[in-house]
Amino acid sequence: MPGVSERGRTEVRRRRRAARRHTMAALASAVVAAGAATGVMTAADDGGRTTARPDTSASPVLEPLPAVPVPSVSPSASVTPSPTPEPSRTVRRSPAPATSTGRPAQRAAPHPELYRHPRSQVLEWVDSHRDDPRRPMIESRIAAQPAAVWFPAYNPGAVTGQVRGVTAAAAAAGRTPVLVPYAIPDRDCGGASEGGAPGLDAYDAWMEEFAASLGGGPVIVVLEPDAVALSDCLTAGQRAARFASLARAGRTLHAANPRARVYFDGGHSGWHGAAKQAAALRAAGAATSGDGIFTNVSNFHSTADEAAYARRVLAALGGPPGLGAVIDTSRNGNGAPAAGEWCDPSGRALGRAPTTDTGLAGIDAYLWVKLPGESDGCKGSAGSFTPEYAYELATG
Repeated sequence: MPGVSERGRTEVRRRRRAARRHTMAALASAVVAAGAATGVMTAADDGGRTTARPDTSASPVLEPLPAVPVPSVSPSASVTPSPTPEPSRTVRRSPAPATSTGRPAQRAAPHPELYRHPRSQVLEWVDSHRDDPRRPMIESRIAAQPAAVWFPAYNPGAVTGQVRGVTAAAAAAGRTPVLVPYAIPDRDCGGASEGGAPGLDAYDAWMEEFAASLGGGPVIVVLEPDAVALSDCLTAGQRAARFASLARAGRTLHAANPRARVYFDGGHSGWHGAAKQAAALRAAGAATSGDGIFTNVSNFHSTADEAAYARRVLAALGGPPGLGAVIDTSRNGNGAPAAGEWCDPSGRALGRAPTTDTGLAGIDAYLWVKLPGESDGCKGSAGSFTPEYAYELATG
């Protein structure tokens, strides 16, 4: 969500807490009745938070994997997930000494054509609403575009096959998939999308399973949205441990597929200053274990603002040469709404189409990480495809 002024932040937090208490009570009853739980997209009340949560859901069970796992009937903001067993201790660690950079000096650029997964909520809506007058616009402007594939469940034993289903299909099509692992412990700092692996050791092992099916083709990994920018809620020790784990993740991904390009969380232009964000990214290994940063995930800031911000962060981050940035342009066509408006704000529009050919030095790709038309929770249930909202974005 866009930045909130310091003066109005306290009142915004107070209203959100009251709304969340009311919403969570209702959602908890629905979740118990349904016997299932999924995450939601919302905003956390941490005082400095200025971004919207990516939507999350239970582990996908359909094959092929949906581009964004379809939410079940109710979110689980107030439900604690059942403990998941630790992965097998036989999982082998990728050799990656702390002194290694984990990345070549020059990494081959991904194929310019990005992969569109054949299953997603918008495609399902298009297929089942052929006579809807909004369908041609939504189909041509949203459903036809490639988008990121999220992996939001801590699911040892299953994630390898899910990743393989995407990367193998993308390789067969000669396209570059965009993958979003989203299972870091203490995800969302206890907010509505809390969850993730039970601990960093478990997360490291899950990441090795994730990396095992990256294949040998080009792939873009948007590593753990908000894991760096939204880390101030952690203690200094917890933050250092998380950052060390993110650095290991980058090395693991590169070791599994040298053609993978791994981008670390850069927040967005309306959040932290460039120097502060760069310092956190440096501590998380973005310069030594990654290929650059991503910005604007699930947000609305203009491409021009994000490109300028990304360059400032990269300059503050320092080498090695070749670090770049990818920008989520899925909903930023009209720039950011007024301060404090983050939930399906009106007057927004689709941004630049996804591509790795941006024509801008240092900007590696425009991506649709957040799928446009999937609600933040105001124009539809959180994470659900909302045709009214999608049509508004497509015609904005």
